[in-house]
Amino acid sequence: MIRFGILYLQLLELFANSVVHLAYGFYIFSSAVSGDLYQAFRECCFLNERVVQVESGGGGGGGGGEAAAKANDLPPIVLVHGIFGFGKGKLGGLSYFAGAEKKDERVLVPDLGSLTSIYDRARELFYYLKGGRVDFGEEHSSTCGHSQFGRVYERGHYPEWDEDHPIHFVGHSAGAQVVRVLQQMLANKEFKGYENTSENWVLSITSLSGAFNGTTRTYLDGMNPEDGRTMKAVCLLQLCRLGVVVYDWLDIPWLKAYYNFGFDHFGLSWKQIGISGLADCIMGKRGPFATGDWILPDLTIQGSISLNRNLQTFPNTFYFSYATRRTRRIFGFTLPSSILGIHPLFLIRVLQMTQWNHPPDVPPPYKGYRDEDWRDNDGALNTISMTYPRLPVEHPHQRVVGDSDCHPLRPGIWYYKVVEADHILFIVNRERAGVQFDLIYDSIFQRCRKHVFRNSPPTMPNQLSH
Repeated sequence: MIRFGILYLQLLELFANSVVHLAYGFYIFSSAVSGDLYQAFRECCFLNERVVQVESGGGGGGGGGEAAAKANDLPPIVLVHGIFGFGKGKLGGLSYFAGAEKKDERVLVPDLGSLTSIYDRARELFYYLKGGRVDFGEEHSSTCGHSQFGRVYERGHYPEWDEDHPIHFVGHSAGAQVVRVLQQMLANKEFKGYENTSENWVLSITSLSGAFNGTTRTYLDGMNPEDGRTMKAVCLLQLCRLGVVVYDWLDIPWLKAYYNFGFDHFGLSWKQIGISGLADCIMGKRGPFATGDWILPDLTIQGSISLNRNLQTFPNTFYFSYATRRTRRIFGFTLPSSILGIHPLFLIRVLQMTQWNHPPDVPPPYKGYRDEDWRDNDGALNTISMTYPRLPVEHPHQRVVGDSDCHPLRPGIWYYKVVEADHILFIVNRERAGVQFDLIYDSIFQRCRKHVFRNSPPTMPNQLSH
């Protein structure tokens, strides 16, 4: 009887989580559609007015060209989205970073696979910047059962990218780990035809709620804590998997142009695999979920440790991390720090993560693991995971409380700051964060423009004042 009661509660929890996630997904999608319809209406209504303004001359002057030239001399700041995210051009006019890209003259917002693996996203990010056809690598593609080549970028968004023209990267959630993997690939010269790459192509990495060391959320959503690679038979992730498989199999052009999970290189369309292929995917015999080449295995503690074993913190790159938290200790218990301040999608999730315990009959993910270290969280990631790379070995780091703790910035050290926020406070909806939104992004962009430079070429404009 007790067993049936527990099963009933688990199914009830699964149903509640599914409803909340579907509702939030519908909210995002409908917001994007309504925004596009409103923009189309405005353009239609004011088309004649704009034509009159153009014909009247307007006398713009020559200052704009000079400002644009100065902006082009700046290293670009590349904003890399996290899981279920999207870049510029997807979901209509909706901005994943809630318009933060407008705070600087030279910002790029790539659209990468929202559920593809960290490895695949890092490869795609390289070709987004340099241009060309995405090459996932022969060995990796063969092992994971997908095409070696992906989409084609006719012209890169920053084709001059090299050691003399480095880039600032800002990654949210899994996007931070994507950038770290990309930097290691550059250091290892893993891109065919680009033998001169190096870690110095990356000037700085800023992490916003970055998934460096995995999250216990993955186990709550359905990843097996035994291996961190496979899924439980009945869980939220299984429902997600079925939805993604059907979405990609239907292959509706206008819908995928609006939002794409990024699995095109797996060839899951009905045109390619037919009904039998769909059955194989649903049964878990084919596709990214069968081979493990998708994002969730990379976000388990075991998966993150596996990635981190091969990732370095480089001496000429500047690193800064914002770790978010929506919990506090009350009478010895870790509980949500606020009810009104947490997004409805994350309120239950924050509480669940504070109560999660690693199964006692399963070996811990690493030596010295303690459940209490992983209590603090933002509803998606554990705060301990977002501070700096610490598993399997700790990287050089320094906590920032006041501004004096990080001025001047030194390369090769992970400066980290703990911020009271849930996982999505600084994305999608700018109004939720209020003034805190501007404080965070202004500090990020100002750091990139005023405090980050190298003592050797390429020189930055503020080098002499350092």
